[in-house]
Amino acid sequence: MSLTESSAVDIAKTASVASRRLATLADVERNEALTVLHHALSTNKAAILEANKRDVEAATRDAETGNLSHSVLKRLDLSRPGKYDDMLQGILSVRDLKDPIGNVTMRTLLDDGLTLEKVSCPIGVLLIIFEARPEVIANIAALAIKSGNAAILKGGKESTESFVAISKVISEALSRTKVPEASVQLVKTRDVVSSLLAQDSLIDLVIPRGSNDLVRFVKENTKIPVLGHADGLCSAYLHQDADPEVAVKVIVDAKTDYPAACNSLETLLVHYDIIETVFRDVAKALMEKGVHLRCDPTAKAALEGLPNAAAMVQEATEADYATEFLDLVLAVKTIRPASSESSAVEAAISHINSHSSKHTDLVVTTSRSVAETFMNGVDSAGVFWNASTRFADGMRYGFGTEVGISTNKIHSRGPVGLDGLTIYKYLLRGDGHRASDYSGGVRTWKHQSLPL
Repeated sequence: MSLTESSAVDIAKTASVASRRLATLADVERNEALTVLHHALSTNKAAILEANKRDVEAATRDAETGNLSHSVLKRLDLSRPGKYDDMLQGILSVRDLKDPIGNVTMRTLLDDGLTLEKVSCPIGVLLIIFEARPEVIANIAALAIKSGNAAILKGGKESTESFVAISKVISEALSRTKVPEASVQLVKTRDVVSSLLAQDSLIDLVIPRGSNDLVRFVKENTKIPVLGHADGLCSAYLHQDADPEVAVKVIVDAKTDYPAACNSLETLLVHYDIIETVFRDVAKALMEKGVHLRCDPTAKAALEGLPNAAAMVQEATEADYATEFLDLVLAVKTIRPASSESSAVEAAISHINSHSSKHTDLVVTTSRSVAETFMNGVDSAGVFWNASTRFADGMRYGFGTEVGISTNKIHSRGPVGLDGLTIYKYLLRGDGHRASDYSGGVRTWKHQSLPL
């Protein structure tokens, strides 16, 4: 990794050259680089955490004056229990995954001596723009190296000390491997971002990780394809047959395990038949964890008399159902069938599809048919049954780590790991074959599928 203040064109050109070299390295060479990288970050943990501490202290002052959100502050802190170790483990997990490059997914005999293959290959050059989250540097470096892509990273000013410290460690580590140092470049200056977004002939994919404003800015200011999501507006639907114990466990975890995460729960939809029963149990457990509830009139009335309800329950506005709180706040809505011909689960699906950011949504029900209807009907990257939305994560999916969550409808969706950082090419092997022979009737196609 190089820490650079070069021009955008020079940065992109250097990355492009490095990507071509990286794509030709053997899997064992890329894996060796990840082993060295893991060891270096482990050895320098104390120094990196000390740099991160300076970032957190500065960010805390900004949060206290209202110049920085508390959710960003939480994402910034590498000293949170297990966070640094998870970052290190992610590198090893990525290293140990199957090589994503060179996998043949289709082989066709077009004619005797003429064989077509569809083979996975790197995308090329990735531009990753992120806020807070200094662990992103290590995550992306690992994924980029393993998948044969070059990466250009630009972090937010709130994590400057952290990413400078991490970048120096990574740069020194890569210098001792066959991976070109320019395969991973960290950009310091903020004003170079707009110029990088203009390098559509050299940069192949942009991945923004951060606020809605950041993602929208990127999408509106580049011709380069963008992979990412603007919001993490996750919803849960409690069906009328929801198991009370499962409902409490799943909903409380989805909301309170890490409220600042994009996969935390923001809206709870409740079937009207259980608003006085299961919902009260769930609401009580949520409030005991410090969650403030913004309820429609029916749900609010059902909570009267519960401990702390007077202080922690208020009436919801329509805007609450389209808000990513990233805090201990949850919007609640009672669900009824829209008509005599429709069902409550259809009403829940309709609400989610019209309000959702297409990230991750869940249903709590004991009915397989209701669950299948919900999972087939909700148009999101992840749709879960009786499981917390917090499982929407590359590490938890077994991807090692991730570059982010995609809500796109093309190429890659959900947590983006190695597979999401590869594309494919068609390789055709012949022996003097001519296309004109087939249009002239000299030869005929065979189009036979061959074993992979």
